[in-house]
Amino acid sequence: MPKYIPKLLQQYAHDPPTTQQHSPHRPPPRTHGKDAQRPVPPDDSKPLPQDRHQQIQAIIGSILFYTRAVNNTVLVALSSIAMSQAQATELTEQHVNQLLDNLATNPQASVMYCASDMILNIHSDASYLNEPNGRRRVAGFYFLGSKSLPNQPIALNGAIHVTCSVIKFTVASAAIAELGALFLNCREGKNIRLILEELGHPQPATPVHCDNATAAGIANNSIKKQRS
Repeated sequence: MPKYIPKLLQQYAHDPPTTQQHSPHRPPPRTHGKDAQRPVPPDDSKPLPQDRHQQIQAIIGSILFYTRAVNNTVLVALSSIAMSQAQATELTEQHVNQLLDNLATNPQASVMYCASDMILNIHSDASYLNEPNGRRRVAGFYFLGSKSLPNQPIALNGAIHVTCSVIKFTVASAAIAELGALFLNCREGKNIRLILEELGHPQPATPVHCDNATAAGIANNSIKKQRS
């Protein structure tokens, strides 16, 4: 989709940024210690008038297919904006402008696929208390690669599917958030496994990669579970 972003920027009269914008999303401020357990403060900026509100909704709809098909690096930003579009504020508009600046800086996104053994791999991750109202974000990166080997680097490939969503329930710890992400991604991976097997690609046990040792230990039954 080489001309999609230039046409979109022209349609919404968005001027290219004077300096390159390499971050599509403004992350919450970094906190340490006990403050790291506090939810993101609510948005108290002024509501937008109706015409600017509708423009934000139109921009989200225009970018959605492009992000799912090609540029999945902006899914977090788009998801956060979509959550607040019903009650868009000046802060929401600032996030939209930053997203458009990022797309203007990188208008030629592409996905590269390499030959593989057609074995489904899933990378699962979650974030804790980084969305308003104490919510959490879960994500999954699904690609076709080879069977992972101990002490060997994982051979990555272009994504065939990406999940990125916000779960409205507040959980007690980052480990529980990661465990919930594992459940959601494995449930989604089950459908993809069936599709691959119907296409003639038998699937061994699907490798699911998780960067939280506690969640991985609970899932693999390799740690003693007490209050967890």
